[in-house]
Amino acid sequence: MSPQLWLSFAPVADIIAQHFLLSMAQVGWLSLIYLVVSIPFGILAIWVLDSVGLRGATILGAWLNFAGSMLRALPCVAAWVPNTFAFFMGGQSLCALAQNLVIFSPAKLAALWFPEHQRARANMIATMSNPLGILVANVLSPALVKKGEDIPLMLGVYTIPAGLACLLATVCLWESVPPTPPSVGAASSTSENFLQGLKLLLQNKAYVILAVCFGGGIGIFSSFSALLEQILCANGYSNGFSGLCGALFIVFGILGALVLGLYVDWTKHFTEATKIGLCLASMACVAFALVSRLQGQALAVAATCSLFGFFGFSVAPVAMELAVECAFPVGEGAAAGLVFVLGQAQGVLIMVLLTVLTVRPEDPSSSTCQHGEDPLDWTVSLLLMASLCTLFTCVLVLFFHTPYRRLQAESAGPPLPWTCAPELRAPPEAPGSAPPAQRLQEPPGPASCLQEPKDSRRL
Repeated sequence: MSPQLWLSFAPVADIIAQHFLLSMAQVGWLSLIYLVVSIPFGILAIWVLDSVGLRGATILGAWLNFAGSMLRALPCVAAWVPNTFAFFMGGQSLCALAQNLVIFSPAKLAALWFPEHQRARANMIATMSNPLGILVANVLSPALVKKGEDIPLMLGVYTIPAGLACLLATVCLWESVPPTPPSVGAASSTSENFLQGLKLLLQNKAYVILAVCFGGGIGIFSSFSALLEQILCANGYSNGFSGLCGALFIVFGILGALVLGLYVDWTKHFTEATKIGLCLASMACVAFALVSRLQGQALAVAATCSLFGFFGFSVAPVAMELAVECAFPVGEGAAAGLVFVLGQAQGVLIMVLLTVLTVRPEDPSSSTCQHGEDPLDWTVSLLLMASLCTLFTCVLVLFFHTPYRRLQAESAGPPLPWTCAPELRAPPEAPGSAPPAQRLQEPPGPASCLQEPKDSRRL
């Protein structure tokens, strides 16, 4: 739901700007605010996920999404609203807080609820819900909004699933973890405390390289999704075609993730799959930067968007699993979340750079942009995007090397009891042990969580 709300304005940016008398820069900020908010609040979201648990984080995220979607729709149903843009930004900010909790969760969900031979597929399915929301926004917004009077309908339609998700999360979610951990990795999840875990991540050279390089890829994908309509309309492509290209970008990304997830679950070649996928994604990004500047080349533009999604998005769940393997025994929320925080920070810088480097074209006659301003020439910006994508890929391919620490720990022994039980659990009774009444003590808190020996958790 979060990515669906994030990019609901972007595919119809020109109509939004024209109807509410906003500049294209203001409309762009409705997408950019997600990246800005995620930088300071991303660390807080990591703490919530690793400390409060999946259930609490999911419910909180659902309520934030619903509140944000309602706030966005308020200017369209209340004539007294003096500043439409302020309400849009407020609603988008609340939804941005929710997105941090959503996109950090898949790696932790896969680790806590699935055995090691199913984790990559589980992570893939959960992670691909994010681009699936982007797909819905790219298709639904242009379909609903043909003119300014259609905007209230669009905002109302997006509010309905947000309310439904809020209801389901509140009523139907009861547990953060299963009764029995499915693996050694699940038993020692978040065995390091929050601050110590962040310190270990920053001291891990391989993890830092992965976080910076793949985080840069996340920033590029975010900028591409948010700016696609503005890039294509400047060369005569319609909003409908831009939405189609965004949809192809996501659909082929989901297909690629399905194939790659099955392959990695079978082979455990996380590093090889990530490096090869990013290399092919960089080639597709370069092709898009060149082809999108040509007029009347709809088939070529659609093909490059499809390939960019197929190779780029498909790497995301594998890279998240690789981050957890690299960072073990640090918790999955911290390992995956910090990558996304860096990605959002780089996304802000990349999106600002891409916008600043645009210029007025010499011949704007072919433009189909409807916002009443002259279209922009994105040639330099797109070449910069392709260059950054290539740079991040080259650094990752040349300098990233890591053992699979979690898999090595799991191969060393059978699954263990939960490191920190969510509720009181009596240990199994052994011959000659003390009676249960003497063994059961106060519920475990942060200082009394059951822990396996330190040497068994570290390589």
